[in-house]
Amino acid sequence: MKTYNYTLNTKPLDELIDFSLFKHEKNILVQIFCGDKKNILEEILNILTKQLPHAICIGSSTDGEINNAEITTLKTVISISTFERTTLKTIHIDEEDSFQNGVLLAQTLCCENTKLLLTFTDGGTTNGEEFLNGIASINSSVLVSGGMAGDNAHFTQTFISSQNNILTRGSVGVSFNSDDLKVCNAYNFNWSPIGIEHEIEEVEGNRVYKIAGLTPLDFYEKYLGTYVAKSLPATGIEFPLIVQKNNIPLARAVIAKHEDGSLSFAGNLHKGDIVKLGFGNVELMMNNPLKSLFNKCKIKNTESFFIYACMARRRYMPNLIDVEISPFSQIATTAGFFTYGEFYHHHDHNELLNQTLTVLALSEKEIENDDEDNDKELKDTTLSDHARSLQALTHLIQQSSQDYNKQSKELEIGNTYAQNLITSQKQFLKYAIHETNTPLSIIMGNIDMFEIQFGKNKYLTNIEIAMKNIFSIYDDLSYLVKKDQVNPATHRINIKDFVRSRIDFYTQTAIKFKSKFEFICNFDEIILNFNEIKLQRIVDNNLTNAIKYTLPNETIYVILRVSKNDCDFIIESRSAQILDPQKIFEEYYREEVSKEGFGLGLNLVKRICSEENVGIKLESGENWASFTYTFKGVL
Repeated sequence: MKTYNYTLNTKPLDELIDFSLFKHEKNILVQIFCGDKKNILEEILNILTKQLPHAICIGSSTDGEINNAEITTLKTVISISTFERTTLKTIHIDEEDSFQNGVLLAQTLCCENTKLLLTFTDGGTTNGEEFLNGIASINSSVLVSGGMAGDNAHFTQTFISSQNNILTRGSVGVSFNSDDLKVCNAYNFNWSPIGIEHEIEEVEGNRVYKIAGLTPLDFYEKYLGTYVAKSLPATGIEFPLIVQKNNIPLARAVIAKHEDGSLSFAGNLHKGDIVKLGFGNVELMMNNPLKSLFNKCKIKNTESFFIYACMARRRYMPNLIDVEISPFSQIATTAGFFTYGEFYHHHDHNELLNQTLTVLALSEKEIENDDEDNDKELKDTTLSDHARSLQALTHLIQQSSQDYNKQSKELEIGNTYAQNLITSQKQFLKYAIHETNTPLSIIMGNIDMFEIQFGKNKYLTNIEIAMKNIFSIYDDLSYLVKKDQVNPATHRINIKDFVRSRIDFYTQTAIKFKSKFEFICNFDEIILNFNEIKLQRIVDNNLTNAIKYTLPNETIYVILRVSKNDCDFIIESRSAQILDPQKIFEEYYREEVSKEGFGLGLNLVKRICSEENVGIKLESGENWASFTYTFKGVL
């Protein structure tokens, strides 16, 4: 096998290529990598098919061309390979259905000794993943390579060719049929995930509608900025989504932007896929790529390299891409182009890759069995200071990302532990509150029985007052622990009777604290639709707070007042001035630390009022305070 490369220049093609070299060759493959206009490809095909009518000829438009160590753009490279013991077969298909394209191509080209399918597709309309699935449905073991055509990042019209046919849709392919051809494929990815994980939430094939609660366009604007979002897909293709599939990290680059904010990617994504944004790891890219291939095949026996690399690699480091490509040309003739998506075969799976460098190593030589170090002859590329700076910057980003991921994992473990601890604490409180209810009820019941049989007793009265305070605290804790399980049903409640009954319950407690209640209501009944448990927490917490903070020998006024369809529940008394009205409803806050309680009551009241749309008004001055709660919708 031999390969000859030519870069089109001002010379006529007949002068550039010595066609006499190929007149007696039986098996010829011509690959045309055209970064120029379509009419240039037409002219080339007319000459080639005339000069080499027996050759198999395929071509593709590009986003850059590879001729050994030389990387070009807007040029055309012609690569001619000759084989001694390998026969070739070609076909072109322009079906609209990408899967069916793959099926027809494989059915036509695959035979018993097919070692390789080399195929190019258009880069605009073909779903590369479905195309590869179509091939696999016919033959899942044959090695597939090649890529999707580019158009210099215009994303308007790509084209491919087979013999002298030029197609703007579909696929072209060549089968390599041989018992002697050795084919080895490999790839370098070198794109690293960065940042937090995101979930694909709405998607159809390769068109994504929602990522992490955002349209994909908003997602890219959030993380990469307005300029990138507006310039997609031409700008920003260097920052793909990365997802794991079949143990291979796959990049999915943007290829189209839609008016509804959705984006199409060069390959399918699925609902529930976990993705991260990726960035090019220059440090890895600038390492000699051949060293990663030695464990996969005998590179020293390679006669030709075909490289199909992503456009993003060239655009991400345009002045350094030769560092990645040139080592191959030290071993064998190297040709290829920069694509909109690369085809790769891995353990009986065909994968559509993005951001990768895919390599085919081909040879008809007999493998030499020696144990010498295969890379001893390879030269390490000398890097510029600028390249070294990029390496350092990439290393910094990568290390920072690793540190962030480690800290995130530790934080996640800590959060899980804390959540388990909180859950256990809640469970303990539920059990404790449940078990407390029984002895409290027994104590209160026995106090009532004693008073019925023996009359009032000042010691038992003190116990009863203390028990009522405990009951109030118990009810608050019970509500806080079980609030998610509280029956939300509302009932018709006569708030006048309800408030009077709670005043009666706490009258002895008020007397103990040297105060008294005066209830004022000028209506026979005031009917509300309200949740009884929540209403009791509002009323009880305000009554007990008034008892604690009212000055000795003063009256606590409890007032119900109706205005239109609203009912005001007012509690006011002479008390110390509230110094910080903004904090009075905060959790654990108490104006006077010496007073009993946890500082939870009014915070609980505020939560309930917010949930039930109950207005709150607090007024306070020197030696007086007033709380007003406005219930809306009196019946």
